[in-house]
Amino acid sequence: MNICVIGTGYVGLVSGVCFSEKGNNVTCVDLDVEKIKKLKNGTATIYEEGLEDLLKKNISEGRLKFTSELSECFNQSDVIFIAVGTPPKENGEADLQYIKGVAVSIGQLISSYKIIVTKSTVPVGTGSLIKQIIAEESSFNNFDVVSNPEFLREGSAIFDTMNMERAIIGTESSKAAEVLRDLHLPFTNNIVITNRETAEMIKYASNAFLATKISFINEIANLCELVGADVTKVAEGMGYDKRIGHSFLQAGIGYGGSCFPKDTSALVNIAEKAGYNFRIVKDVEKVNTDQRYKIIEKLQAAFDNDLSGKNVAVLGLAFKPNTDDMRDAPAVNIIPELIKMGCQVKAYDPVANENAKMVIPHLHTVPTVLEAIDGADALLILTDWQEFKKLDFHSIGKVMNKNVVIDGRNLYSPDDMKKAGFYYSSIGRKTIE
Repeated sequence: MNICVIGTGYVGLVSGVCFSEKGNNVTCVDLDVEKIKKLKNGTATIYEEGLEDLLKKNISEGRLKFTSELSECFNQSDVIFIAVGTPPKENGEADLQYIKGVAVSIGQLISSYKIIVTKSTVPVGTGSLIKQIIAEESSFNNFDVVSNPEFLREGSAIFDTMNMERAIIGTESSKAAEVLRDLHLPFTNNIVITNRETAEMIKYASNAFLATKISFINEIANLCELVGADVTKVAEGMGYDKRIGHSFLQAGIGYGGSCFPKDTSALVNIAEKAGYNFRIVKDVEKVNTDQRYKIIEKLQAAFDNDLSGKNVAVLGLAFKPNTDDMRDAPAVNIIPELIKMGCQVKAYDPVANENAKMVIPHLHTVPTVLEAIDGADALLILTDWQEFKKLDFHSIGKVMNKNVVIDGRNLYSPDDMKKAGFYYSSIGRKTIE
């Protein structure tokens, strides 16, 4: 098929590259001229394993192109994907200004049948709004608007797209449904066809449920610390129940990123507009916000509540491993608070150092783990990068000033840390003093 993807963020770029890898002719559009120049040269503008290789391959084989002008690809395209940002407003509502802008542009260009597909996460009813805007901008009315939400995970986005668990197609047009089904069959046989409103709700419901699992296990972790239980074993025991499963039961310092915080807030806002008080999701958000500060409380406990002048090494800045995304990462809240308390912070992340500097004031980053921990009074683990799961604490103990480790991701065994001679505090498990 001939496909146009509007927006080259995580969703748009990964979707466009993967569609081209399956043999479709794809043109990605973005107003950012500098970004388009980089992409044309085969340079990925986001960090995602395997993305740049596929980008270069499909450009060289002529299936993938980039432009900053929608008019250059619109008329030749059968399917138009909208994958622009929907950032949260201050009240949590999704900001649809970019969606509306794209709809206006489509209305000004459309002159033959097109399938307009929203890939962005949008509030229920947005598909109808897009249809209305296009109709207001053009007298041509032979088009269909489809909701096709994405479910990729940053850090494994290529794998998730090439091995989709399911494809959701929201439309009341049998023609559009058949085209989108054919497009997705190379990726998955699990295809759900429903109306637009249901498809739009499926994305929010999915992310809110996963966020709920995370906040739930963090609440269990906090209780485990009070009663002497081990949350990792609790989660293991729960996970063998097929009705529950093991995924998203890793206790820690809460979720971050571009999806869960934004989508839970948007769902609460959608509910409020509909006259419903979504109490569970509100509590999920509150638990998640509070959870990231637990690590500071643990650090204070290790030093009798006096952190002034303490040298603190922070390992991990991105909100999760295998990405450089700093959006709503716990480090964005934790590090400024440590600095405010008088700590001297040195931080290291395998790929997110530069992005972190743009969002955390006065951040001092270093290029290696060793430089971060040299002379540190305490070590904080905020992101569960693979690199951090195999640290040599025998060597680390020789370069740290005090052997204090606060593990926000439960990467190590308390018994092993005790043998290594460390003060070790993690989430939902006993503290080793």
